[in-house]
Amino acid sequence: MEENILDCVIVGSGPSGFTAAIYAARADLKPELYTGLEPGGQLTTTTEVDNFPGYPAGITGPEMMMDLQKQAERFDTKVHYEMITKAEFSKEEGGIHKLYAGNKEILAKSVIISTGATAKYLGLDDEKKYNGGGVSACATCDGFFYRGKDVVVVGAGDTAAEEATYLSKLVNKVTMLVRKGEFRASKAMIHRVENTPNIEVKFHHELIGIEGENNLVERAVVINNQTQEKSTVDVHGIFIAIGHKPNTDIFANQIDLDENGYIVTEKGSTRTNLPGVFAAGDVQDHIYRQAITAAGSGCMAAMDAEKYLAELH
Repeated sequence: MEENILDCVIVGSGPSGFTAAIYAARADLKPELYTGLEPGGQLTTTTEVDNFPGYPAGITGPEMMMDLQKQAERFDTKVHYEMITKAEFSKEEGGIHKLYAGNKEILAKSVIISTGATAKYLGLDDEKKYNGGGVSACATCDGFFYRGKDVVVVGAGDTAAEEATYLSKLVNKVTMLVRKGEFRASKAMIHRVENTPNIEVKFHHELIGIEGENNLVERAVVINNQTQEKSTVDVHGIFIAIGHKPNTDIFANQIDLDENGYIVTEKGSTRTNLPGVFAAGDVQDHIYRQAITAAGSGCMAAMDAEKYLAELH
């Protein structure tokens, strides 16, 4: 039985998962990585990645993920195109954690969770149709492509206010669509929006459709939910900023999560409240949410796991 217990299993396959795999493999932990439903994670839906160091000409999200995977596999990481559907973590120091991919049981001394987060969308068919053609959920990733153009930001919280002010420095004009008659954002963020001349806020307005040619956004179709009056806004980009949902459902009730469902890690570390269980990337980071910070925390998680395993012997 003993030989079937793995030293390290990585759940998730974005920049944090693959970076954890590279470091864990080089530390001879013989990691096995389960990609989940979306191999490569959120970056596979990002067309151009221009802000990751080391790619002077930029790279597409899917290409970058393939590069990271090849690098992990070069050091003998075993990649499984399967989804972990259930976890039973041990609370004991040196205990064995059980993970399940369907009916398959996986036993591991250490687990690195890098299941990421999923951007919330409104659920319009047009969002899918124009994804990559003007619809985005990340201003820092994609704002650069709309320099000098007009964009819409949908949302009322800190994320929306932050994305709008970030975009205001790059684009000609930002129109914010806020469903209710007020923001949900913090006072500081509201002041920032109000003091930015090229942001126009439309309260009681909702996005109900997107129009354009060749799958490129040209207009946002909006409705005033007080008067039911419909109108269009000429824009090239539509940023959906209604938050993210961390992919932690299968770990709930076992691991400490914050009020939004993100895994809580010890300050300056990737350790969770369970011995031998580590979390890296967007599943525990709702502040930075960048490929480079996810990769950095993947490195930290592998080093934390290696240290944990070394101290067991």
